[in-house]
Amino acid sequence: MDFNLIKRLQIPKLDLGNIEWPKFEFSGKQWPKMPKLRIGDAVAKLPIVQGGMGVGISLSGLASAVANEGGIGVIAANSIGMLDPEYYAKNKDANSIILRREIRKAKEKTSGLLGVNIMVAVDDCLDLIRVAIEEKIDMVFLGAGLPIKGIPVEDLRAAGVKVIPIVSSARAAGLIFKSWAKKYRDIPDAVVVEGPKAGGHLGFKAEQIDDPDFALERILPDVVAEIKTFETKFQRTIPVIAAGGIFVGADIYKIFKLGASGVQMGTRFVATHECDANIKFKESYVACREDDIEIIKSPVGLPGRAIRNSFLKDIAAGKKIGFKCAWRCLKSCDLKNARYCISLALDNARQGILDKGFAFAGSNAFRVDKIVSVNELLQELIHQYQQAEEKGANKLRDEYEKALETLVSLKEEYFIAMKKGLGSLKDEYEQGIEKGTEMLREEYSKATNKISSLKVEYQSVVDKANLLKAELVEMIEQYSLFDKIQIVGTCQEPCQ
Repeated sequence: MDFNLIKRLQIPKLDLGNIEWPKFEFSGKQWPKMPKLRIGDAVAKLPIVQGGMGVGISLSGLASAVANEGGIGVIAANSIGMLDPEYYAKNKDANSIILRREIRKAKEKTSGLLGVNIMVAVDDCLDLIRVAIEEKIDMVFLGAGLPIKGIPVEDLRAAGVKVIPIVSSARAAGLIFKSWAKKYRDIPDAVVVEGPKAGGHLGFKAEQIDDPDFALERILPDVVAEIKTFETKFQRTIPVIAAGGIFVGADIYKIFKLGASGVQMGTRFVATHECDANIKFKESYVACREDDIEIIKSPVGLPGRAIRNSFLKDIAAGKKIGFKCAWRCLKSCDLKNARYCISLALDNARQGILDKGFAFAGSNAFRVDKIVSVNELLQELIHQYQQAEEKGANKLRDEYEKALETLVSLKEEYFIAMKKGLGSLKDEYEQGIEKGTEMLREEYSKATNKISSLKVEYQSVVDKANLLKAELVEMIEQYSLFDKIQIVGTCQEPCQ
């Protein structure tokens, strides 16, 4: 027998390295508020954008209140001219006139960050952008279409106006950014990705709205990954802002874990005292039930989410509401066959005339149970976020400590396997015990495979523990908590 066979074989060694494993203690510590949202040189104290809601739901009153609290307040420009009693005489000029008025009113009330939401699909889109430039608004949010052609990028830059497109897919985001890079040698300053749980018109087909593959949690990481390539190329930070179905602070925490830097919320801000809509509009949110919220087909050809009422029931039954069109605001609007004017219906709802209109709302509108101030709402969101942050940190720490316990167990199992497995087999050879070479070789191979497997498993857990440790340390560094959260105890490696 070839007794030198085993002597030549080496027992695999476990390279434990020189790893420091700190222990983390978070109990009794005050967690910070939400991280700031940076869009270029504009910094919002809170990473919350109040969604632009038309017609006339978010005007200077709501936008300035949100901006005063550290968020980004947004005025919705869509059909804003309907607030002018002479709208039908001034036609589209009324939109520019009232938008300018509302921007100025908002600026009188706040020094915080303000934005304007403009629909790319409307025929006066560029006129409204021009007003935003002239009034030096902080940022424009461009939705309902791809902001690619004819965007006055140089003028926007000269006025210091940030540009933020609203998309519903990574493909749309990539198309916009690629087109800008080629056409303008520039890119937008941020991007809002809106999921199918949002209120109002949706950028999805009817069959996609309830499809899990199109949920915000699914599409957000793809948008983040798509934008990363442009951040690298242009050496700029491009925050991704998530929207659609975000209701409580815990939702904000979860969405940040998926790569978002901010959130856009509309539904929650409707039920605030500062919201510019009539009290009856706000009360329709408080009163609605989950089964009252439905998907409708808008006259402009898009699905939309709204609160069912008598007006929508009549439309669904085939009733046609006559209307006068001030001007062709949307080319996609089928004037001849439209059963009603959606801008007029939304403006009626704004005024509380709900039997002649309806309220757009997000999927979680039924969860609204009272009307509060903007300050109360934001403080509630902050508190909920802090609770979720603390819970998440403790869960992360527990996973980390379990990984360390696993390492101790694996290390012990590894050395026992070496001692009882390969060691004893090698002794048998060295003592000259008569046993078939092939049998011994097979047993040795099995023992080697087991130990190699343990080594791989050990290294996998080491890698996991290192990732968890890095995430915990990054969390502490991000919030500058070294003076608030202790890192107690360190050891070189898990020991028995």
